[in-house]
Amino acid sequence: MKTAIEQKIHAHFPNAETGAHITEKYLSYLSDHYQEDLKKMLFATSICADDINVSTDFRRVLTRPFTLGGLGGIPFAGFTGMVAFSHHIPDGGSGFILYGPHIGITDEGELGRMRRPGQAGLSNSCGALMLALHRLASEDDIYVPVNVEYDYQQILLERSVMPYKHDILTSENPKKAITEVTYCNIHKQLHFLIQKAKDEFRCQRLFLLGVVIINTGPEHHDYVDVRNFEVIELQKLAPIASESIMEQAAFKAL
Repeated sequence: MKTAIEQKIHAHFPNAETGAHITEKYLSYLSDHYQEDLKKMLFATSICADDINVSTDFRRVLTRPFTLGGLGGIPFAGFTGMVAFSHHIPDGGSGFILYGPHIGITDEGELGRMRRPGQAGLSNSCGALMLALHRLASEDDIYVPVNVEYDYQQILLERSVMPYKHDILTSENPKKAITEVTYCNIHKQLHFLIQKAKDEFRCQRLFLLGVVIINTGPEHHDYVDVRNFEVIELQKLAPIASESIMEQAAFKAL
């Protein structure tokens, strides 16, 4: 029988499971089905820098996690970070990347907020995404994220969701919608970076696990909604195709 918090989580994320279950499930699959030596697997994350994101326990087995993500889970380490990750994979090993955004849920079932350990009140989760949503919804004027050196991750995060502003603000639940948009952005950016850095990898394959992390109060387990699990055979990965703009018909017609 589902607990009250499970019922509230599954109303929004029907397939979500506890972080502990997800950890054991996928580590066992990597070891048993793919015959991976977990001691030679380098773990990387592209999840939010928020301290609350300890829902899974992959680092208990997969040591020395490499951090690709910043605010919101966007892979702010970029191409240089991906190349560094590729160079650090043990000889004869492989890489594993956990990625995705996170969203809080209260005991009453409200998304976008949570009760953190040691605090009586509620706070936003993901704080960076909820701030971006607040700014997108501003009715005072049209908000345009302007880059500043002292807060560039937040500004770039806001720029990444700006093209979807209308869809987010008119959705049934904007807090969930901005989280879904961010998942897609992280997914696309990671695949682009892997493809761009493919020749730097010394291993044969990468494993990617895309998730939305659901943060609950300290009395409950956090949950994970898996969106993608894939193996990338690096030797079979096509390089990024490019085309000279000067060869395009539209350019020649200028």
